[in-house]
Amino acid sequence: MKRKKKIYCRFVKRGLDIVISASLLFFLLLPMFLISVIIRSDSRGNAIFKQKRVGRGGRVFICYKFRTMYITAPPSKSAAELAGERKYITHVGSFLRRSSLDELPQLYNVLKGDMSIIGPRPLICEEKNIHQKRMDIGVYTLRPGITGMAQINGRNILADDEKLERDTYYLENVRLSLDAKILLKTVLKVATGEGVKVNDEQSV
Repeated sequence: MKRKKKIYCRFVKRGLDIVISASLLFFLLLPMFLISVIIRSDSRGNAIFKQKRVGRGGRVFICYKFRTMYITAPPSKSAAELAGERKYITHVGSFLRRSSLDELPQLYNVLKGDMSIIGPRPLICEEKNIHQKRMDIGVYTLRPGITGMAQINGRNILADDEKLERDTYYLENVRLSLDAKILLKTVLKVATGEGVKVNDEQSV
């Protein structure tokens, strides 16, 4: 990564991440609490789902999400790998996935420094093939993001190689104007629900 991009990612981007995540957590504290109560009342289990993901430098961290699946779902599998995956998704979870509200707890990951608001999506540890490709290209020099190029260009319906292409583009072109564009398009995508198929949450 070039020096100019390193300076942007280390200081400007990280500074914006801290300000934005802290502000959103403050203003969304009550709505997030209410979502937690609804999740607990809708199905058995904790409201927060914790999952190991691969972050910057290939290091594993704990990623937080609102739980959207029943606790009876098979372990160590993504929703896309489950036969008839929709039967494992709770009533509330279906809405949370469509609206992307299940991602809100990741604002805490951003504040901690595990993630960024914008960057390549963090993958589960089992996706070893694409992990190696990301490492070779240099994608793991970046913090993973709540949203990114893949999320505004197909989201969950993209194949792994297509996601990798978009991650590579972001790595080569990361800058403030691109981040602003991705953030704006993310808001529009979430509002319309475009590109949502299944989420990459494992069973809980």
